[in-house]
Amino acid sequence: MKEMSNVNENMKKWICRLWQMLCTAYQWGRQHFIHFFHSFHFSFLKRLDWYIINKFIGTYFFAIILIISISIVFDVNENLAKFTNYNAPLRAIVFDYYANFVPYFANLFSPLFVFIAVIFFTSKLAGNSEIISMLACGMSFKRLLRPYLISAAFIAALNFYLGSYVIPKGTVVRHDFESLYKNNQKNTSASNIQLMVDKGVVAYISQYDDIRKTGYGFALYKFENKKMVSQMNANVIQYDTISDARYHWKARNYKIRTLKGMREQITSGSEIDTLIQMEPMDLVFSKGQQETFTSPELKRYISKQQSRGSSNVVQYEVEYHKRIASSFASFILTIIGVSLSSRKRKGGMGMYLGIGLALSFTYILLQTVCATFAINADTPPMLAAWIPNILYSFIAYFCYRQAPN
Repeated sequence: MKEMSNVNENMKKWICRLWQMLCTAYQWGRQHFIHFFHSFHFSFLKRLDWYIINKFIGTYFFAIILIISISIVFDVNENLAKFTNYNAPLRAIVFDYYANFVPYFANLFSPLFVFIAVIFFTSKLAGNSEIISMLACGMSFKRLLRPYLISAAFIAALNFYLGSYVIPKGTVVRHDFESLYKNNQKNTSASNIQLMVDKGVVAYISQYDDIRKTGYGFALYKFENKKMVSQMNANVIQYDTISDARYHWKARNYKIRTLKGMREQITSGSEIDTLIQMEPMDLVFSKGQQETFTSPELKRYISKQQSRGSSNVVQYEVEYHKRIASSFASFILTIIGVSLSSRKRKGGMGMYLGIGLALSFTYILLQTVCATFAINADTPPMLAAWIPNILYSFIAYFCYRQAPN
């Protein structure tokens, strides 16, 4: 009980410190964001544009800090017993788990934060009659949207960069932490693997252990004109993890049969280094593995698996297209949010926040449903990733046409 109490006290201190760091980062980011853009001297942006951009970006990051902080508190409360039972170091909890937990979920729920930010500060502007003043001075609704769309472009670019290049690397660290200290065991073995590793070359592994990078019961068949020309068998095959080049394997207790017409040549030995066009990531598939690849890695992996005739790439294709489609959601939800909340109405912003939350959660739910259809119902992955954007584009267009009225 005493150890549990000490862990609780330490966690509270770390949470307070993390909250202070987030608040400091928010203040620093808000101050330097406008200074950064001012340094480019965008002459087409007026003082009013900078005012709206500052409000948009500031509210967006404040919403992220507020909601993610609440999520961290709930997550700590749920997982504290597991962290204690598995003796998770405090440094690993903070820097390996929560330091990667925050950007992952912030990027995942970015459409929600965009909508909340737009609804919140635009309703406030409308309530203070600021938007009425802008429109009364001859500004069109289309012109009013300009700073909003510039802010949405910045958020979209940031989300795409984080989701495609930064977060996947952090997800690897977070998954490793969860497998060690939350008992979320990763899939580390596979059996009866048959894989086309090159044109006319097929590999078979009876049993594979990803922890040791070792396969048992290995066979490699090479065909030319639909006829087998060579066969290699090995009791054990191990991936060379220290080699500078890729595809290096060591085969032990091997036998190579080379067929030349009616003649057969057999070579055997205890160990041989060989190049085989496959890697450990091609042999074991774990849940959520597609989230650990950067976008260039995803593209290469999909291309390689498709050339081998593998059908197990749909979830990777969905992930690749979803990263692009999710970034464009910032524009769509921004237009909807501005169109809904730019009017001054009685009752305040409560109704708009409710609508914003409902639409944002519906968008995220629709993403999940469409991804499931792509995996289980043969829906084209690209179409499945873009269906939410297509549907919400019609809603955005309708709201945009009705807003000036």
